[in-house]
Amino acid sequence: MATLLGAIADDFTGATDLAGLLARSGVAVSLRIGVPDVPPSGDTAPFEVIALKSRTAPVVEAVGETLKALEWLKAAGAERFFWKYCSTFDSTPEGNIGPVAEAIMARLGAEQTIYCPAFPENGRSIYMGNLFVGQQPLAESPMKDHPLTPMRDSNLMRLLAPQVTGQVGLADYLTVAKGVDALRARLATLACEGVGHVVVDAVADSDLRVIAQACRDMALMTGGSAVATALPELLIEDGVLSRSAEAFHAPDVGPGAIVLSGSASAMTNAQVAAFKVSKPSYRLDPLALAEAGVGAAEAWLLALPLDASPMIYATASPDEVRAVQEKLGRGRAGELVEAALGSLAVAARDAGRRRFVSAGGETSGAITQALGVSRLDVGPEIAPGVPWCFAKSGGHDVAITLKSGNFGTESFFATALETLDRL
Repeated sequence: MATLLGAIADDFTGATDLAGLLARSGVAVSLRIGVPDVPPSGDTAPFEVIALKSRTAPVVEAVGETLKALEWLKAAGAERFFWKYCSTFDSTPEGNIGPVAEAIMARLGAEQTIYCPAFPENGRSIYMGNLFVGQQPLAESPMKDHPLTPMRDSNLMRLLAPQVTGQVGLADYLTVAKGVDALRARLATLACEGVGHVVVDAVADSDLRVIAQACRDMALMTGGSAVATALPELLIEDGVLSRSAEAFHAPDVGPGAIVLSGSASAMTNAQVAAFKVSKPSYRLDPLALAEAGVGAAEAWLLALPLDASPMIYATASPDEVRAVQEKLGRGRAGELVEAALGSLAVAARDAGRRRFVSAGGETSGAITQALGVSRLDVGPEIAPGVPWCFAKSGGHDVAITLKSGNFGTESFFATALETLDRL
């Protein structure tokens, strides 16, 4: 059927986050890894999500890839679009959130859009334009030490303004709390004032539904995945969409699991520490990779029995990451780890492992690309915004979960494998 909503995400874990939340509605969701090489055919879903690896790409490259994705989604029939970025607004003064949003707006002829990275279920809220991670302002959270996009300001308007050419405004919580009509009126007032980029406050899930209702007719909405969650129900209420007739059935992927972690987030560090207490683990050293390659790690992996669930990780503290970056360069260090984890994923698959747990956006991009995965069917969630997905790789059915660095609890890796056993 024709696609009703087309979404574009700036990394692979963010795409699965969005796809998982949309799939809660019971509506079919298709997740594409990269822009498809062929035009849309009859197998498109009502909700199509295209995952890009553009969060930290050069601005020109990020904009170009996003516009290619937009044209594919338009050809699939989509008339409403969603630009998805991280709920911690990961970006730099140059972009890529603002430039990509402006490029999409220009292509669609949209004069206004909203920015709402709130995800209350995962502790992300916006109040008076300031983003909080739990009870901490963004700039005081562990995100201040992110190795690629350190967030040193909590105010979304100040963060967004250098990234766009248009005016930036705010629809604050006092407005959102008054309901749909009040928010629509505020957006209309800002539009009359020439404000095309509007940050919208949200502190609870109920706020997200107000925002979705008020903005449902916008050609483009932007934000974290949570603000899009209400869109399927609104379309169902309008009678233009029905829930899938059949419940999701996971394919039998067989035994053999591996955890691959490249994220340096505080939560992933805790998850790695918890998992390696009871499971075989191998730490990748970027300096050793630069000198000797991935051979030692691969030999360690292949020596393990298939019923082991090993973890290979490059996860480290912010200080350790900075020390490596100083020696190798920021880009080189990341490239070495991503290439190694991608290569190890292929080695694991070829050795008979069919269950992959990936932590970190860059890591997940490297792994899915190495495995040759181009499309994922979205299954049940393990944690809010983190579903199991299923795909073909090397002629085999495989299960993959792509976890954003800060998502999940400390026991996430073990919980993920236990959840898959129950499907």
